[in-house]
Amino acid sequence: MASYASIVSAFLLASSVPLAWSVPLTSAQTPFFGKLQGNNQPTKTNTPGVSFAVGGQVNPPNAVTSINNQDGPACVDAYTQYCGSGSAFPSKSQWCSFEDMFNKNKPLMFSSCGQYGQPNDSGPEIGAIYDSIQQIATETKIDHRFILAVIMQESGGCVRVPTSFGGVRNPGLMQDHNGDGTCNSDITHQVQNPCPTGVITQMIREGSAGTSTGDGLAQCINQSGTSGAPAFYKAARIYNSGSIDSSGDLCKGIATHCYASDIANRLTGWVYAAHTCNKDG
Repeated sequence: MASYASIVSAFLLASSVPLAWSVPLTSAQTPFFGKLQGNNQPTKTNTPGVSFAVGGQVNPPNAVTSINNQDGPACVDAYTQYCGSGSAFPSKSQWCSFEDMFNKNKPLMFSSCGQYGQPNDSGPEIGAIYDSIQQIATETKIDHRFILAVIMQESGGCVRVPTSFGGVRNPGLMQDHNGDGTCNSDITHQVQNPCPTGVITQMIREGSAGTSTGDGLAQCINQSGTSGAPAFYKAARIYNSGSIDSSGDLCKGIATHCYASDIANRLTGWVYAAHTCNKDG
């Protein structure tokens, strides 16, 4: 599996684009972050002999056992509102490739910290996000595109994103459940610039594999009770709210009603197109 640095090095040999390039946003490119309200999952109560959260892996048939950066078509930056059980959401064959998805989101990663009054991500920090996604996807057997989609939904890829609160602390790139990884601590009030690679990896691991008190994406996928693309949309809703409405409609229930729809659109290439989901008022 090629690292981000090796991919960029090969690219730069045929290009004059510098590693730490930054693309200014136009007035038509207003990024949308769908949550920033915290993770509303209930805190787990540890029971003797029962292991919760940490180190989660996706079970078959939803486990992904190999990394393929060319695992889908080209991304399309558009938004369609999806509601219902997830069965009418985009199929996995419609998800764009990880490589194209990451590249299309890089301009946003280079600018997303500005909204928090923090220094924007550097090229090496974005490289660490790329490498860490691949590493954690391998560890947890989560589709790497799903991890990237949640990162963009929760923080826009800002490594210095503040901690939010949804009944519990939600730190880091994935605004996980009371994790330890952050480069903008609500406890010590320390902002780290640069954000260490190890902390970036920790943020992604805690959001994906879980923490000692809350589930990550892997556990949420396993809780979905289904397979294929609907498992990931249901998992997104569980990650956001801790449950799915009794109706089965992913646009109903508590927390962010558009969350699963937003994730579906990020997986097919949405970055800057107008956000047209109307379920959150």
